[in-house]
Amino acid sequence: MAPQRNRRPGFSRRAQYGLFLGYVAAVGGALIGAGLLLLSTFNPPAFAVVRGVFSELTTPVSSVFAWARRSVTGVPEGVSGHFNVRAENARLRKELEDQATLVQRARTLTRENRRLRALLQLREANPESVVAARLVSSTASSTRRYATLNAGSWQGVRSGQPVRGPDGLIGQVIETSPNTARVLLIVDPESIVPVRRMSDGLPAIAAGRGDGLLDIRSASIANVPFRAGDTFVTSGTGGIYSPNIPVARVIRDARDIAIAQPEANPDGLDYALVQETFLPAPPASPADGEAEASNESEAPEEDSAGGNVSGAEGP
Repeated sequence: MAPQRNRRPGFSRRAQYGLFLGYVAAVGGALIGAGLLLLSTFNPPAFAVVRGVFSELTTPVSSVFAWARRSVTGVPEGVSGHFNVRAENARLRKELEDQATLVQRARTLTRENRRLRALLQLREANPESVVAARLVSSTASSTRRYATLNAGSWQGVRSGQPVRGPDGLIGQVIETSPNTARVLLIVDPESIVPVRRMSDGLPAIAAGRGDGLLDIRSASIANVPFRAGDTFVTSGTGGIYSPNIPVARVIRDARDIAIAQPEANPDGLDYALVQETFLPAPPASPADGEAEASNESEAPEEDSAGGNVSGAEGP
């Protein structure tokens, strides 16, 4: 048999207790409210004390409920804030990467401009320069060390001409084509450059080792001490390299043969300067000096002879 839809609370003891307690709470609340109303009307100070007691009792509970409400209502904001922060961090990181790229590019351009200005000043100080060309490539790992210039015979480059950078000597042109030239670097084993020591003018030979360094050996006397920091420049001997071009610097103390670091690194250069071959004036030979002296001695004799003849004929 199906239960009735409308059941009165009297049939359930629990419902009866609940209804009774509801009535009691309502009557008690009404009495408390009425008492507080009368107390606030006739004795405000006492009502203030009661109100303070109730505030002390309800404030912790209110605080807990307020914190829970803020936590619940702040969840969507926190989630959106988290994603917004991640997006902002990604954007800032991208900007930093872009700025780092721009800074690196600016630094590269600054270094290139500095080298170009130094090369321009060097070209202005050396009127015998042929052309300033870009170093297209250089062999850095092979034992044979060559470089390629983007200037050739059409630009006036000839085989045998020296090539230098702002810091020092780079090498010598060995092959040319219309718009390119091949340069034998001074660090190549086949390269030999006459040099002298800056401190005392000691003549020496700088020979390539094939590993990016040079061997410096004395060209005059044996058992010569070398000190770290000794600087060597071209001496002009041989008529190829003009004097006083920086070549190398000794890296550690040695005797007879010293290892030196080239002043100019072709791997780090963008441009190089091709110069005319240096040809010093040949010294006067002894035969030429004797011929000039004989010519000068014959001239007065002819004059004196002519004078005697004219004097004899005059009377």
